[in-house]
Parts: sequence; C-alpha cells; structure tokens
Amino acid sequence: MKTKNLFKSKLMLFCIQILCLIAFVNFSNYKLQIEFSPSANEQQFIIQFLANIVMYDNSFGFVYINLTWLIVSLIPILIFFDYKKAYSMNLTTFFFPNFFFYVFYWRYSETYFNALFPTFIIKSIILGITIATTSISLSLILKFIKNSTYNANVENLEQIEQKNTTECPKCGTKFDSIPKYCYNCNLLISNELGENTEKEK
Repeated sequence: MKTKNLFKSKLMLFCIQILCLIAFVNFSNYKLQIEFSPSANEQQFIIQFLANIVMYDNSFGFVYINLTWLIVSLIPILIFFDYKKAYSMNLTTFFFPNFFFYVFYWRYSETYFNALFPTFIIKSIILGITIATTSISLSLILKFIKNSTYNANVENLEQIEQKNTTECPKCGTKFDSIPKYCYNCNLLISNELGENTEKEK
C-alpha cells in the first residue's frame, strides 16, 4: 500500500516522467538546432537539453516530440484513472521544462529568443493542447472500461448469489444457502443429496 501511494505522489510521478524524457532524448540522440549568443557559452548545454525535450523544427521533430510526450503522459493516466489528476500532472510536468527553456534562452540569447518566440510559443501551445486532450480522452476511455468490467463482475456475483439462495416452499422464508430444514416451520427442504423436498420434520 505504501509503495502504491508513493507512486501516486505528484513529486514521484514528476521525477519519473522527467527521467523518462531524459532517457528518450539520450537514447534517440534527438537534437534541435538552435542559435546562441556568445554570452551563453556556459548555459548552452542546459538550454540545448531543455530544447530537445520541448521543441522541434521539422516534421520528424514534431512526430518525435509529440510521441515522446504521449508515452510519458500515459504514466499518470494508468496510475490515476482520473482525467483531472492525469492532465493536471501531465501539464505540470510539461510546464517546468518549457518554463526554464524560455527563461534561460531569453536570459542568455535574448536576440535569438525575441526572433523565435512567436514560433516557440505556438509549438508549446499545440503540444500542451495535445497532452491535455490525450490525458482527458484516454483517462475517460480507461475509466469506462474499468467501470464496465466492475459492473460485469458485480452482475456475475449477483447471479452466483441468486443461485445459492433458497426459499421455503411452505412459509416463504429466504435463505442465503441451501439448508436441510427451514428454521421457521421445520419443513424438510433438502435431503442428504441436496435434493429439494417438501416434507415436514
């Protein structure tokens, strides 16, 4: 139970999602080509790394970034089965690398940032909408499937329960099992073989 609650904590989910993004970037060697000002020498690595997680400049990059975020977005969806918690968690995770990318790029390459900002913000909005839409739709679908399975199991249990109920043919007393005698009127309900009878004790 403690392990389950640990994985449901937002901080833990955030860390898992960020680690997954880092793993995807390192595994694929995806790199966005961006320009830097000379003053950004020491910060280029951080800016470049953040750009590789949230930005794209061609059709391959668009597919790669969207697919990466969709996969990472599945983690809260599969854990919570609640669209509000899922899209809230996913947008929170999406916000942080975007925020720091914008801040660092503006701070250390202001000229290039000002020129590319309209393009960047449109891409961020599109990706954010994609993440939110996916989180909501998949969460609702999984919740519907889960509820359907639960209802089917309840119906099966009710059918099993009905098969194990018995009613005294004489006084109408109901039992949740198949007793030998009716405790109310002493009618012999079933014999040693479990066959129903209507003889009084």
